[in-house]
Amino acid sequence: MLTDAIHKNLGDHAQAVWDESITDEITEYIKIPALSPHFDADWAANGNIDKAVAHIRRWCASQPIAGLSVETVRLEGRTPVLFMEIPSFPTPGVGDTSVLLYGHLDKQPEMSGWDEDKGPWIPVREGDKLYGRGGADDGYAAYASLTAIAALQKQGVPHARCVVLIEGCEESGSYDLPPYVDHLRSRLGEIDLVVCLDSGCGNYEQLWSTTSLRGLVAGQLSVEVLEPPNDGGSAGVHSGDAGGVVPSSFRVLRALLERVQDTDTGAIKIEAFNVEIPEARIAQAKAAAEILGDRVVAKFPLIGAPVARGHEAVLNRTWRPALEVVGIDGIPDLRGGNVLRGKTVAKLSMRLPPTGDSKAATAALKEALEADPPYGARVTFTPEEPADGWNAPALAPWLEAALMKASRRYFDRDAAYMGEGGTIPFMGMLGEKFPNAQFVITGVLGPGSNAHGPNEFLHVPMATKLTACMSSVLADHRAQQG
Repeated sequence: MLTDAIHKNLGDHAQAVWDESITDEITEYIKIPALSPHFDADWAANGNIDKAVAHIRRWCASQPIAGLSVETVRLEGRTPVLFMEIPSFPTPGVGDTSVLLYGHLDKQPEMSGWDEDKGPWIPVREGDKLYGRGGADDGYAAYASLTAIAALQKQGVPHARCVVLIEGCEESGSYDLPPYVDHLRSRLGEIDLVVCLDSGCGNYEQLWSTTSLRGLVAGQLSVEVLEPPNDGGSAGVHSGDAGGVVPSSFRVLRALLERVQDTDTGAIKIEAFNVEIPEARIAQAKAAAEILGDRVVAKFPLIGAPVARGHEAVLNRTWRPALEVVGIDGIPDLRGGNVLRGKTVAKLSMRLPPTGDSKAATAALKEALEADPPYGARVTFTPEEPADGWNAPALAPWLEAALMKASRRYFDRDAAYMGEGGTIPFMGMLGEKFPNAQFVITGVLGPGSNAHGPNEFLHVPMATKLTACMSSVLADHRAQQG
């Protein structure tokens, strides 16, 4: 049982390390354009992921943690991972299970729209916020994980064996990760608690745990209505001559998307993308909406009205499917000629409910888009590797109590629970490999943090308190083992 004095010392340790070291380290990490492989096909030659690995590894290896080993693991042709092992404390070898702490160091692309004095690779500190790409998503994870463990050891508080895994491919769907999990399986041990620091929070005033994550189905939808020229370029004809005779590739694309999504409501029509929402998750959505009020919607810089409000908005972003066109090719800029284009390609990103089957949904989407194309156009949907979502197992009583205690201690408010709309493929994979494990999925991506977009920021006080909370949870985990 942690005393008030120990709790205070854990919090003081987290604050000191963030103030004296971590914030500066993340500031330098933000400067590294460590784009995930989907956004940098030449990532290996460009070396930025390796720079990020080396930067984080140097700090990790210097931490005063008994028995800590830090290793960069490389499989041929794949992004590297940082793998760290910390034996149980104070007596190595005690217990037959381990805690896995997870994060990633690869980043999303630059995106336009940053404030004039900011940029994805330009760290800027303004008050509580450290702006720049990757600090909150998810560069802070390795630093927070080791600081939480070091704080326990400094106070002489026992903890179980811990392994820390930091990957370099999460923003590309973690397709490199399964081979590493298989490669490291014997060294991972038997995992009974997973701590993931790559999720969101409803506000910055309490500890939030993620109860579910949506899956992802994505791919390129190509519509061709004219044969390409001999040089393989993009076909085009005079719009005045061809308009009304040659169908618009953009209009055909719109018609195909209407097969998938109701234009008026945004609802997804394909049955494979819809699931029955568990009553427990509906209740949690209502509780989260009660806590957050208008902030469920106000976190976004909306023009006009949202699709939904209150707990329905929470469910829309966590348990219902959604379609977004995240890229279009074949469309000239506004200075282009008056031409009817022969081809339009759109990149589709579809969020899948946590319990949906991503492979079945991908097959259903491809069939819906390619069947009986309008005007006999050449329609092709080329899917990317899909990712299943994840629905958390019920919390063990000890863990529910531990989260509540930690939140009350370091935030002076109750712990809160909510699903998240994004995808962390690793969670579903871990759930299959370690069916008896408990999960603490949390993070610092709260209101306005704008992960993947312009002016992304890390809320430093939130990350600091979250670090102390993880110390408390790790101590309670060890205590309940007996």
